This record gives sequence, structure tokens and C-alpha cells, in this order.
Amino acid sequence: MSSGTVFTIAVNPKIPGRLARLEELANNLWYSWDRSTRSLFSRLDPRLWGAVEHNPKAFLKRVDESLLLKAAEDQVFLAHYNSILSAYDSYHSEPIRNGSTSGLHPADQVAYFCFEFGFHESFPIYSGGLGILAGDHCKAASDLRLPMVGVGLLYRQGYFFQTIDNHGNQQVAYTDSDFEDLPVAPVLRANGAEVRVEVELPQRKVVVKVWQAKIGHVTLYLLDTDLPENSVDDRDITHQLYGGDRANRIEQEIILGIGGARALREMEIKPTIWHINEGHAAFMMLERMRDLVQQGLDLASALEAVAASTVFTTHTAVPAGHDHFSNDMMSTYFEGFYRELNITREMFMEWGRVPGNHDFNMTGLAIRGSRFHNGVSKIHGDVSARICKDLWPQIEPEENPIAYITNGVHVPTFLAQEWTDLFDRYLGHEWRSNICDEKYWSRIEAIPDHLFWSVRQTLKSQMFYGIRARLGTQNSRNHGSEAHLDRLLRFADPINPNILTLGFARRFVTYKRATLLFEDLDWLRRILLQHDRPVMLIFAGKAHPADVPGQDLIRRVSQIARLPEFEGQLLLVEDYDLRLARRLVSGVDVWLNSPIYPLEASGTSGMKAGINGTLNLSVLDGWWGEGYNGKNGWAIKPGPENMSPSLRDKEESKDFYETLQDHVVPLYYSRDKLGYSPGWVKMAKNSMMSLLPRYNATRMVTEYTKNFYVPASRQGALYSDDNFSGAKKIAAWKDFVRRAWGGVAIRRLDTPRKRINFGDALHFDVAMRLNGLQPEDVIVELLVCRQLEKSTLCEYKHFRFEFTGMEESGEHLFALNLTPDLCGKLDYYIRAYPYQPLLTHPFEMGMMIWL
Repeated sequence: MSSGTVFTIAVNPKIPGRLARLEELANNLWYSWDRSTRSLFSRLDPRLWGAVEHNPKAFLKRVDESLLLKAAEDQVFLAHYNSILSAYDSYHSEPIRNGSTSGLHPADQVAYFCFEFGFHESFPIYSGGLGILAGDHCKAASDLRLPMVGVGLLYRQGYFFQTIDNHGNQQVAYTDSDFEDLPVAPVLRANGAEVRVEVELPQRKVVVKVWQAKIGHVTLYLLDTDLPENSVDDRDITHQLYGGDRANRIEQEIILGIGGARALREMEIKPTIWHINEGHAAFMMLERMRDLVQQGLDLASALEAVAASTVFTTHTAVPAGHDHFSNDMMSTYFEGFYRELNITREMFMEWGRVPGNHDFNMTGLAIRGSRFHNGVSKIHGDVSARICKDLWPQIEPEENPIAYITNGVHVPTFLAQEWTDLFDRYLGHEWRSNICDEKYWSRIEAIPDHLFWSVRQTLKSQMFYGIRARLGTQNSRNHGSEAHLDRLLRFADPINPNILTLGFARRFVTYKRATLLFEDLDWLRRILLQHDRPVMLIFAGKAHPADVPGQDLIRRVSQIARLPEFEGQLLLVEDYDLRLARRLVSGVDVWLNSPIYPLEASGTSGMKAGINGTLNLSVLDGWWGEGYNGKNGWAIKPGPENMSPSLRDKEESKDFYETLQDHVVPLYYSRDKLGYSPGWVKMAKNSMMSLLPRYNATRMVTEYTKNFYVPASRQGALYSDDNFSGAKKIAAWKDFVRRAWGGVAIRRLDTPRKRINFGDALHFDVAMRLNGLQPEDVIVELLVCRQLEKSTLCEYKHFRFEFTGMEESGEHLFALNLTPDLCGKLDYYIRAYPYQPLLTHPFEMGMMIWL
């Protein structure tokens, strides 16, 4: 071999005219949920397809031209190619389905901002659940023909690649993506020039390039600072996902929020609905306000105009998980910005202030700059309402404006092809149009049990093949012997996949408690190591490089997996990604989840498992608190939140062991003469029937459209029409109410009665000192509560008082006549709060007084 300089040249094949649209297929992430498209590339050269990590665009740059020429003459390949093009063209020409976007105006458009997007492993700009959820949101929006664009960052380095050494240490490797290998292209102006915008950072301006990716009908715009015009440091701003220090994080969020808003403006895209998925993009609100102020609108009105059309989704159930920056750092980056808005530093900092924390909090900004807020499950909605309660100080958390929409998963992406084929056969092709119809999915009951079981076993076999390949690579790299590998793989037998297999795969972080099942190793041995009823445990997941406790969890799993008695029945698989996730959720028999309640915001991996007939065994947290019905899996009831961590872990691990020992293992191995358990199949069918129509992304995006997008569109128009008259009116009214509210008081004039007979009328009189407000500026309300049987919850009924006149003292009088229609002990309350018809939420001002 010569020691001279190595020169490299890439030789790209010419794609034959007959196959010209392969490039179009490779550049639309429709392939991420259409398996037939991916199989088209694979059949050209399976070895190369694996080598390029299933990346169609990279594949077309490297495949031998001779193979393309041969395929262009292969009638079987051409038939496959043409059938895919027909499906692709039909998908892109179909009309709006099922009226899911009804209520939106023809000119409406949603702008969906997120820090990461996960569509497919070939496009590595995601790390985990937040990104996969954002990707599924875009896919479902495309399916529903929702007028939406996405906005994110284009990272050279997405999340890291993980290897695990012989001691269980996580090794981290980052690889720079070649943008020419990704399904992206620069956005061009009419004259062919690239679209670029400038964003101000301290003492400099950063140039930002705009790229685009196609996700079916949806366009995703991605921002990139890696340009020659920028300094070395500024080129690195968008280099790595979740990398760098606090300065890098705030600069990424400035590029996403402010740069994203400017990029849309530069492209003359005019969203009427703005949705930020987590608080990373909240600076977008400041840029929109700045733009309106430059147009001549006063700042208070600009805030109302922006907030009226903005949706904010929070995914974090841990207070410390919300991004925040010091006031000094905010001053460094935004001094020119708040001067441009003509406000003081203190006024600016108030937008991000959260009681008890002096830093500028991005969730605080996101809430103040939006009028539609939600958590991602019912439990998480309640948790978020409590976390953020101080932003509406006089409102009880259960009534404040934070709602919830439970997450869902994109069924075409995560439902295994084998199920798709079986549904086509037994349910008819129309199942795709009935994805949210719970009654329709009862037809799964009619699928013969033996066929249902056969699909489950086929998927487990495929999973075992994949795991064997990964563990083989892992063993070889760590210099393990063939004998050791044989011991590791002795139960992961694709030919005989009859071992009960449990899966735990997710981010390794302490609150998810990956090692909860190791609380009592003797008990775990008794469960896993029965000769006639063996059980296998598969673990996978990554810990953030800076999360030392998370990496300790990986080492603990590795340590237990290396114990001689567990070897082969407890496997730790490295480099968890979307490809491995699809195998695991469809291949294991039981999906485990053991978070500390109530810290699991939603979780979607269990949904992906459930729609594939995998049974969930999980703590009743996140989505499983809604999804569990007693027939579709097993639930671990969480201990009280005030229980000590050690006692909680002990009690909940005991529940896990007992459930596995007394229910899961016996049911799985209660096999009939055909070799499977009818009871297991029944429960697996119940899992699919109950979860697939409820926890899909189509339902999720439809709910966002109905509950948030349509109201945000209408409210935005109401505030912006007629030269922003609505925004000006509500801003002036709120300012007046804030100044007056401290002097508002209420007192009761009638004498309370202790007992009445059914049918008797009650009369209530109150007097209010309104401190300059008018009677129409307030609602006086009586709440009647009857406690539900065996419950601490109350069923409330609301009744409004009427204004009846004024006292000489200047107090305003309000009265209510009421004939109760309930018997028993009734509690009632009297309260008052500000009211204006233009309000988006009745309690958005956070003001209320109680008698």
C-alpha cells in the first residue's frame, strides 16, 4: 500500500429513465411509514441497504448502476415499482378525509415548532419520545391533509450511537451526517438563491440557512447555522442535538424560535395557528410580538394578538425539567430586543418569571405567550396544572387553563406489516379509514386464534433474529468467545420462540426505574428460572452522556445480566433506535414500564406495543392510567406520593413480582393442544381492540384540531381583525382589571339556611365592591357540590347571579334564585371572577375571590 496522499472521489450512478422517480420516493419521508417503498430499495441490493442504515437517498448514491439497469428491465421489479408509485400518487391526490379538519378556514395554516423530529432512523435529528411524537404528529397531519408546516433545527449530529463494553459502561460516539445523504433540500427563492435569514446574538448577527423535508403532504423547515459567513462558534450552534453548554442551548432556542418565525415570514408563509411542542421554541412568541410592535401595535395588544393564536404543549412532569436561563444570561442575549420593544429589563424578565425561581423560565414564557395549553395525558394534565398553578394564583389547579390531549402513535409506522396483511384479509382494506372507530375494531375478535398467535410468533422470531445479530456484533467487539455468545443466545431462538419474553426499552433515567425488578433477586430468580416455564428479560436504552445516574442504571443491568444464573435470560441490547424499537414493541410478549408516579408524562412505547398485541404490565401512570381496562394487560397501582422512595420501590416491586408470578407466567404457559394459551390470545386481542382506536396519532391530531387549532384560528382572527381592535380592547380591559382587582370585595346579605325540603326555593343575595369595574366585568357564581359515593370527588353544578342594582354605599347587588334538584348533603360556594366575552379561557387572568 502506498504511503502517499489519499484522494477520494464519489461516483454516483445514473438512474435509468424508467426508474427516475426513485429519487422522488427517496426524498419524501412517506417512505418512513410505507414499508413497500423501503422494500423496493432493499430488493435492489440487500447488503448495501443494511450498510446505509436503510437510508434511501444514501442508497441511490452508492448502488451499482448495473443493478439499476438490470432492475429497469426486470418486469417483476417494475411491477412493484409502478404499484408503489400508484399508491404514492393516490396518497398525495386524495381529498381531505372524514372532515377531520372541518372548522378551519381555507386560509388557515398551522406552524408546528419542535426541538427534534423523529421520522425514521435514516434521518437522525431526534433523541427519543419528544421527537418521535413530533414525527408522528406530522405524519398524522399529512394523513388528515391538515394544512401544517413544521419548524425545527437541522443537526449535523443527532443523538449519539451507543455501545456497551464488558463492564456495562456506555460508550458514546457521534457521527456527522452528510446533508446530501438526508432527505432534505435547500429552500430556494424564485431567482434560485437560497433562503437565508439573520438572527441577532450578542455583538453579532448569525446567518441561518433554511432547508426543507417532505413528510407526505407536510413540509418541515429546518434551520442550519453551519455556513461560511458565520464564525466557527456560530457554525456550531446547530451542530449537535442536546449538546453543548447553557450558552449553546439558549442560542439553539433563539435560532429555533426567532429564526423560525423569521424564516416563515421570509418565505411568505403566514400561519394562523402557532403550536410549540415543549418550551424550547417559546422565543418565537417574542419575535412575533416584536414584528407587531414594529408595525405600530402597542406591546400589550401585541402580546394578546400573539397569544390568542398560540398552542403550547408541555411534556415534562418534573419541575426541574423545564428550561430556564439566568437573568444575566437573558440580559446578555436580549438587551437589544427589550430595548426594541421599549420595555424595561424587569418587565421583560416578568414574562419568564415563575414563583420560587429567579431564573427566566421558558415554560413561564410559553404559558404567558399562549392561550391554549395542554399536557399529554390526563394524569400529566393534572400534574402540569399543579406545577404551573402559581401562574394563575387565585385559581384552583383543577380549573386553571391547562388541559390535556393524550398522545397517540402513528399506526402505519409502528403496526407490523404482518398485522397489516392480516387486517386486510379479515377486516377488509377499509380498516385504514376506521382507525378511530372502537366498534369497528371489535372485528379483531373474529380473527382465528391460531392465526393471531402465528403472527405473534412470527414477529417474535424476527425480533430474535435482530437481537442475535446485534448481540453478535456486541460480543465480537468486546472480544467475547463463541461459547459465551452461544450461552447468551440459547433462549433467543427464532426457530422455537416459545419463551415468555418481557421487554423494557426506553431512556435510562432514574425516575423510569429500569432496575426496579432487581429489588429482590431471589424472587426474580424464582420467576425467570423455572425449567418448564422460563422467562426472558430484554433491556435496551440510552442514558444522556451527562446523566451519570442514568449510566449507573445501565451498569447495574449489565452486572445482573452477567450473573451466571441469568445469562441468556436477561439480555442488554445496545444502541436503542427506531429500528430496534419497531422490532421490540411488536416482538416481545409483555412490555414493562415502572416509572415513579406521577413522573411519566405520557409514554408512547407501550401504545406501540399494545397496538401490536403485546401486553402492557405497567405502573398506572401516564397514558396507561387511561388505557388500562382490566382486560388488556396488567396494572401496578402506585403507592402514595408521600411514601418514602425505598418503601415505594419495595412495595411496587413486590406487586410486579406477584403479578408476574401469579398472573403473567401462568397465563402464558396455559397452553392447549395447539401449543398456545387461549387466555393469552384473548387478552392480546383485547389489547389491540381497546388501544389501537384510542391511542393513535390520527385521534390525537384530530383532537388538537377540534379543541385547539380551530379555536385558536377563530380567536386569532377575532383579535387581529379590524386593525387588531379585539387585541387592543382585551389588553386595555385586562390592564384596568389588574389595577382594580385588589380593591374588589364580596359579602353575603341573605341569611344562610341549614335545611330545606325538596322543591323549596332558595334566595341568595351578595353585595360587591367593584372598585371601578362594571357589573358586566365580573361573574358572580354559586357552585353546588354533591360528593360522589365512595369518592372524594365532587360533582359540581354552576349557577350565575344576576345584577339587580346598587346600594347607596356604591356596592353592586347580585341575586340568585335556586330550587335544588338534588337531595342529600350539598356543599355550596360563592365566588366572583373577571369576565369579558373576548377572553379565550374564563380564568386566564388567574383572578378569583371567594366568599
